[in-house]
Parts: sequence; structure tokens; C-alpha cells
Amino acid sequence: MYLIRLDDASEFMDTKNWDEMEQLLDFYNVKPIVGIIPNNQDKNLINAYKRDVEFWSKARRWQEKGWTIALHGYNHVHITDSGGINPVNLRSEFAGVRLKEQRDKIANGIRIFEKHGINAEVFFAPFHTFDMNTLEALRIESNIRVISDTIARDIYRSGEFYFVPQQSGRVQKLPFKVVTFCCHPNTMEDKHFKRLDRFIEKNRDKVGSFEELSFKDRGLDVYDKALRWSYFLWRSVMAKLRVG
Repeated sequence: MYLIRLDDASEFMDTKNWDEMEQLLDFYNVKPIVGIIPNNQDKNLINAYKRDVEFWSKARRWQEKGWTIALHGYNHVHITDSGGINPVNLRSEFAGVRLKEQRDKIANGIRIFEKHGINAEVFFAPFHTFDMNTLEALRIESNIRVISDTIARDIYRSGEFYFVPQQSGRVQKLPFKVVTFCCHPNTMEDKHFKRLDRFIEKNRDKVGSFEELSFKDRGLDVYDKALRWSYFLWRSVMAKLRVG
């Protein structure tokens, strides 16, 4: 199954691009996972876009039409250079941060959501980076037990949490049971929308929603570990080539 994940929804976003994304997904009746930043303080976003006074109304509309809402961190500001337990990037709002501060972030984010009538079923951290303290903060301060992130070929469980893997930043055929494509509508260009449109049209029967997922008590197996090892090895090599 293919899942569409939309990152960086907030009061400061490219409303034109988000409207185009909503229209495209509605045309195919695709229900994505959408990550909302509760208290966006990321200067790259708030300086780029005007505040959308209708944002929380839009978020409620997404929820009402069956889109799955994810808590996408708290303020989207990286404060450490840690990759945590999913080192896709070496910067983080959460990884390397003490538990009390992470608990405050999660609790305050949930409080903002509740104020606006939003219920988060999933969590994914800004920059894909988090640590065991993040999971503990979620366990204590929320009812969220599903993480959209990490590399694997299928959903797996670790402790109290289920992990729905997120393997690619662009739509493409991949030989895994569950694949999540991470899209950033704010920065998408016309060619990206066209690629997404073509992919969904050709693979509509395989594009599903969060509600269709099957959560079984499966742990990581040798194939998942090999996939994860090769993925991070590839990222390390590519990073060295870029520096060189």
C-alpha cells in the first residue's frame, strides 16, 4: 500500500499550493496523513508566507473529510544537531532534548490542537529526528501511539508504539508492503504536482489511507535491518560526496 504524507501545514504556508494539493487528492478520493505544526516559529516558513487566518478552519475541514491529522512537532525549530534514533538529518527539535522539555512541547501542541477541535492520531517530528525521550513524552502527554517515520518494509511495533515507515520524498514504485511518500506542498513546483497526479492515476488501486492500515505486533526482521543499514549508508556516502 502507498500512503501520501503532507508535511508542514500551519498558519504560515503556501495556500495556493495547498489548495492545489487538496483538489488533486480530492479528485482521486485519496486521504493523506497531514502533519500540522501547532505553534510554527520556523523563520524560513513565517518569513516566506503570510499568516492564513483561515488555517484552523481548513484543518477541521481536512479532519472532517477523513484526512488523518498528525502532530508535526511543536514549533518546527531545530535546537540540536542530533539525529536521534532516525538520523535522516543531523538537526532536531526533539532528539537530544531533555524529557521535561519534550513533554512540555507535546503537551502544549496537544493543547493547541484541542483548542481548535483537532485530534491527532499520529506523530512525526520535524526533520524526521526524534529519540526515546520523544516516545516517552508522547506516552505520558498524549494518546498518540503511531509514528510516521523510520525505514522498514512494513509497519512494525516497538514497545507501545507502531511505526509506519516513511521511505521516500518522491512518488515511485517500491517493493515494500507499506510505503509512505513524504510531500512538502509548500515547496512543490508544477512538475511535482504533475508527477504525483500521474502516479496516483496509474496506481490508484494501491494508494490507501491510514484507516486501511493493519497494525500487527510485528518486530523488525533481518530484511528491515538490512534495508535500514543500506539506506543510512547511502545517505552517508552521498553526504560525503556533496562535501567533497
